[in-house]
Amino acid sequence: MLDRVTLRGLRARGHHGVFERERIEGQTFVVDLTLFLDTRPAAASDDLTRTAHYGVIAEEVTAVIAGDPVDLIETLAQRIADQCLRHEVVEEVEVVVHKPDAPITVPFDDVTITIRRSRA
Repeated sequence: MLDRVTLRGLRARGHHGVFERERIEGQTFVVDLTLFLDTRPAAASDDLTRTAHYGVIAEEVTAVIAGDPVDLIETLAQRIADQCLRHEVVEEVEVVVHKPDAPITVPFDDVTITIRRSRA
C-alpha cells in the first residue's frame, strides 16, 4: 500500500480556456495534488532525497499552470500529472484542477476535473 503526500490549494494565474477573453485576461487556477509513494525509505533514513520534495513539486506545478496555454482543463490536469510523475519516487498522482472563474452564465461555486495517473 502506498502512502500519500497531499498539497491543497496551489494557486497560479494561467491563460487557459477556449474563449479569447480567457486567453487574454487569464484567471486563477487552483490545484490539489495527492502524491502516492512509499515513504518508508525516507522515514528510515530521514533523507529528503528519498521522498517527494513537495516544495519543489509545488513550484513545478504552478509553473505548469502559468505556462503554455491550453484549451481544456483536462489537458492542464494531464500536464500537471506528467510533471509529478517525473519524480522517480512518485508512483501515482491524483490531480484536481479548480477553475472557479469559469465563464459560466449561471451562479456556481467551482468547476473541477479530477484525474488519477500512475507509472504503469
